[in-house]
Amino acid sequence: MKKQWKLQPGIEIDDKTADEVAKIACALKSLSIYASLVLEQDDCPDDLQAVVDEGVVAINKIFAE
Repeated sequence: MKKQWKLQPGIEIDDKTADEVAKIACALKSLSIYASLVLEQDDCPDDLQAVVDEGVVAINKIFAE
């Protein structure tokens, strides 16, 4: 199976662990898109967007786009 991810330069992680982290990263990026759409409504908590954004920044430190 071809890997669907590429690590940032200098990041060292074994392929099995990277595969699992990539699954989490994909889910978080999906949540980011969803949160962005939902947070346009006034009844959503502001701290959710901050948590999601923080997670996406962390993902981008590990994986190249």
